Amino acid sequence: MPHYHLSVLPDEVNEWMAAGPGKFIIDGTLGGGGHSGAFLATGARVLGIDRDPEALAHARQRLAQYGARFSTWEGNFADFEETPEVQGGEQADGLLLDLGVSSRQLDAAERGFSFMREGPLDMRMGPSSPHTAAEIVNTWSETELSKLLFEFGEEPKARRIAAAIIERRAKRPFDTTTDLAQCIERAIGRQGKTHPATRAFQAIRMAVNEELESLSKALEASTRVLKPGGRLLIITFHSLEDRMVKRFLRYRSTAWLDEPGWPDPRPNPDYQFRLLVRKAVAPTTQEISLNPRARSAKLRVAELLAPAS
Repeated sequence: MPHYHLSVLPDEVNEWMAAGPGKFIIDGTLGGGGHSGAFLATGARVLGIDRDPEALAHARQRLAQYGARFSTWEGNFADFEETPEVQGGEQADGLLLDLGVSSRQLDAAERGFSFMREGPLDMRMGPSSPHTAAEIVNTWSETELSKLLFEFGEEPKARRIAAAIIERRAKRPFDTTTDLAQCIERAIGRQGKTHPATRAFQAIRMAVNEELESLSKALEASTRVLKPGGRLLIITFHSLEDRMVKRFLRYRSTAWLDEPGWPDPRPNPDYQFRLLVRKAVAPTTQEISLNPRARSAKLRVAELLAPAS
């Protein structure tokens, strides 16, 4: 079977998930099925979720040997409470969310993620995404585009890029990835090895797929889908995503809250997790040399506590 996607942090994910016979694991971002394959190999049962029908078909073929222990569901990872398993009352021993874009999607010009290959300005991770990149680039106001590029892409030249997009699309709407990338390069120039459109493409992709909204919803739902002792593993590739996960887990793993105006600390009503690692786990130098796309990955791990009696 041809190369599809190389899973990041494979050894670390396997160690902290601690999958095994009799355990039920939800892989909320199935992709090529690399992490799921490792869980299945331990004897666990796995539900793989993905918005991309092509990824689901690939994973079903790749993991067919595991029979009924592997099942799939097409949808956004934020909606895992809608799966038949969870609707039927099942709770999971582990939940994995790998928030990276698969290499297959990045490398497929027709998916419209890459500024290096000409393709339609799409960027949808699946047909359920409400907007295409072209709709955002060709219809959003200059203020909305500037805010998007600054907040999601942390692009310091957001205003200049937004102005250039507005000026260009007044003559002709954007149709292709390279069309947009060239406009951005003309607007802010090229410095260093990183393509000047990198941050803008990242921001637009995050908006197209509602990535931060999905993460926020999934974090809240994780406390309902995991059983006590169940493990939550999240791999992020973007500082905004990691900050959201870090703040959520830090607050939910703090037993007592204290503020300067309070006479005494108070119990945290949302105390639900125990952090299994204090700091994010990063890929090794060896992994980065084999898979450069893993270089910005961060893994955070927590365990759901039993409800207080």
